[in-house]
Amino acid sequence: MSDKREHILFLTGKLAEKQLRQILEAMRPDFDYTVHQLGLTVAALMTADMIRRRLKDTFGADRILVPGRCRGDLDALSQALGVPVQRGPDELKDLPAFFGHEQVKPDLSRYDIRIFAEITDAPRMSVAEILSQARWYRDHGADVIDVGCLPDTAFPHLEETFQALKAEGFVTSIDSLDPDDLLRGGKAGADFMLSLHQDTLWIAEEVDTVPVLIPQPPTDLTTLDAAIEGMERLGRPYILDPILEPIHFGLTASIVRYHEVRRRYPEAEMLMGVGNLTELTHADTVGINTLLLGICSELRIRHILATQVSGHACRAVPEADLARRILFYAREHNMLPKHVHPGLMCLHDPKPFPYNFAEVQELAAMIRDPSYRIQITREGIHIFNRDGLHSATDPFELFPKLGVENDGGHAFYLGVELARAQIAWQLGKRYAQDEPLDWGVAVETSEDGTVDPHAYKPAGTTLKRK
Repeated sequence: MSDKREHILFLTGKLAEKQLRQILEAMRPDFDYTVHQLGLTVAALMTADMIRRRLKDTFGADRILVPGRCRGDLDALSQALGVPVQRGPDELKDLPAFFGHEQVKPDLSRYDIRIFAEITDAPRMSVAEILSQARWYRDHGADVIDVGCLPDTAFPHLEETFQALKAEGFVTSIDSLDPDDLLRGGKAGADFMLSLHQDTLWIAEEVDTVPVLIPQPPTDLTTLDAAIEGMERLGRPYILDPILEPIHFGLTASIVRYHEVRRRYPEAEMLMGVGNLTELTHADTVGINTLLLGICSELRIRHILATQVSGHACRAVPEADLARRILFYAREHNMLPKHVHPGLMCLHDPKPFPYNFAEVQELAAMIRDPSYRIQITREGIHIFNRDGLHSATDPFELFPKLGVENDGGHAFYLGVELARAQIAWQLGKRYAQDEPLDWGVAVETSEDGTVDPHAYKPAGTTLKRK
């Protein structure tokens, strides 16, 4: 076996070279390295084509590491150079973590919580509208489409709705406290029904649909025990729902009920209707979902009912989908749900300010061109070029100092970037010039939500010489 240490070639720009060397020296890595400055000022502007043209020597490296924002086809570049080329982190400050955890790529494909996503106004919607909503739910993580009924509201197309959903391969449930609705839904082919209690168990004898059993009233678990006994006599599967109550209307007691039901029935399937908290609390739902699914993960509650009725709960299903994957991974690896995936941190980042003000001042002093760079630190927003450094917490204070009054395009670009920087500074989010802020699961993104590093992105006007 060879004891030869790996040799890594780090490609960088003029401004980042000093800091890169300092970080590598402080790391005392278990590999040999060469730092090569490629002859451009800003490392983030590096591209695969530029590397192919400018790199004349690979210095005997076993691997080449380029900045995380380097664009282009690195597979083709690797073949051309005869050395594997890999992207590093976007920020130099993240380089130690990159090497400490580069092999840890959490597998978030697994989960054990099934999401029932309710279409609450189904009686007032057309079949086509119901199908459209169901497709969106499925695309965003729902496993079961829950067709909700409304009190004292006719649902003449109930049967047609289930036929259409089943034709497209959806797993379905019927959701009502009206026995007639439940019976119709079961006969129409619903896979589950929400909800039965001890007085409506007769419906389970009429259809093969798997019922969700609830206590009636919610505080009396003896009624749930009776319903369970009835289903056991029938020899049929069922799911238990002790009913989650809203804050100040029994929340704590209801969580205790879930714990008690799990104690009494350690192997039973259970469901939690998380919508009673996400919908009825004016707070960002991503944190509520994560906490409730954490309880589900601990108690092995493998079904939840999610709703997206209120405007503030419009991302409840994708939030629950990501939360269940992160929590499953954390539980399986006996770890806290930290540093698994950043998607649930929509408003804040764990390390929002990678640079301090002294480092920004040092960087600004090295700039020799008129292009503006923007950074944020704990102190505020900083914009600088060869003509000087300006800092503020309000972008309006900066505009008079930028000299772009007669350049509409440039002024517009800087306005957008400074607005992003201000939002990031106020919230404590990571800001990177020329990139949108990362809002995690709270915002719809294309593909997996990441920037395509193979695609070339035109530089903003601030990065072009006049």
